[in-house]
Amino acid sequence: MRKMFLLFSHKLTPLQTEDAKRSLGIKIFIYLPKDLQDIWSQIPPDIEYIDDWLDPIKEFLMQNAKPQDMVLIQGDFGATCHMVNFTKDLNLIPIYSTNKRVVREFLKDNRLIKVSEFVHQIFRRF
Repeated sequence: MRKMFLLFSHKLTPLQTEDAKRSLGIKIFIYLPKDLQDIWSQIPPDIEYIDDWLDPIKEFLMQNAKPQDMVLIQGDFGATCHMVNFTKDLNLIPIYSTNKRVVREFLKDNRLIKVSEFVHQIFRRF
């Protein structure tokens, strides 16, 4: 049964969930436990090395993921690069979601308002 671990700062959209099931054969989605989600979502901008900061997440993956499981990795750029390399070393498959940006602009109260929507397109391997 194919699993997808989520190193991601928010919940998957219904479109992402359906695409993962259809195109990747994902049957089980595994979000990080709250304490690990907090680590991933709140990486301090003032620490020079993130290796130690990410150790609890790496431990979680080593204990729970099996070779060829997928790991959706999106977030802090440095942490993402670090975890992509780490998951590849474990023979996991790191992926990310590609999005189409839909921009709308309108005037309201003499102000130009710009709204960007991101619409999932596909999952892509790192």
